[in-house]
Amino acid sequence: MKSVRRLLLCAILCCAASQAASVPGAALKLNLRTRVEAFKGSGDWQEAHFEKTLPVARTAIVICDMWDKHWCSGASRRVDALAARMAPVVDAARARGILIIHAPSETMAFYKDSPQRQRVLAVAKVAPPQPLPLTDPPLPIDDSNGGCDTPDKFYTAWTRENAALHIAPEDVISDNGAEIYSLLRARGIENLLVMGVHTNMCVLNRTFAIKQMTKWGVRCVLVRDLTDSMYNPNDRPFVAHDRGTGLVIEHIEKYWAPTVLSADLVAARPQGK
Repeated sequence: MKSVRRLLLCAILCCAASQAASVPGAALKLNLRTRVEAFKGSGDWQEAHFEKTLPVARTAIVICDMWDKHWCSGASRRVDALAARMAPVVDAARARGILIIHAPSETMAFYKDSPQRQRVLAVAKVAPPQPLPLTDPPLPIDDSNGGCDTPDKFYTAWTRENAALHIAPEDVISDNGAEIYSLLRARGIENLLVMGVHTNMCVLNRTFAIKQMTKWGVRCVLVRDLTDSMYNPNDRPFVAHDRGTGLVIEHIEKYWAPTVLSADLVAARPQGK
């Protein structure tokens, strides 16, 4: 019965994706959040909201390092829970015609023969532009000890992406910023919705993620409720784990990219221009 329901759901999503892709000029109107320092140098940052319309054909999602297992058991449990919430959002975005990029770093050997991986490798390489000279202020949390909040030791625990996330035939797989940049340019994509883990590490620092893509001129948006940090409340600034994640999100809104809620992404209806 479960397999029948899954097949039915996949059929509905594929049909919706086909319909969304066939709408010329389809776009998503999103409510974005950022931070502004009205009086420069004052350190007084205010939350600000604005609407932005993103053309579906020029928008992709990158799923950052949502591995099957993490060396930190606390992080692993949170990723499992996050994957369950993320999966229907990804399916809904795909149904609207948004390209889904799976980026589970250091697991490309697992996917080497998959058509989704081969599709990226077949893209003609495009040299990225000279990076924009953006400032990179320090994070508001201390993750120098690895950020794990459970008594675990590092080892390479991951082998693939979390199985809760469906990789559809039309999706692509890569953990390489230059490959993904080339793919975006080949498809005329200029907006990148970023989700996954960890907010203060890979989501910011991977070559396919917020800092590097922003420096290359790609417009990034963090899906702020579909991310999590590697932060131990026993470290500075000694706040609860969720608050530590929130501080990193605020940091990203100040210096790197606006954010959006997944509910807004799902609810945003494609609109013809």
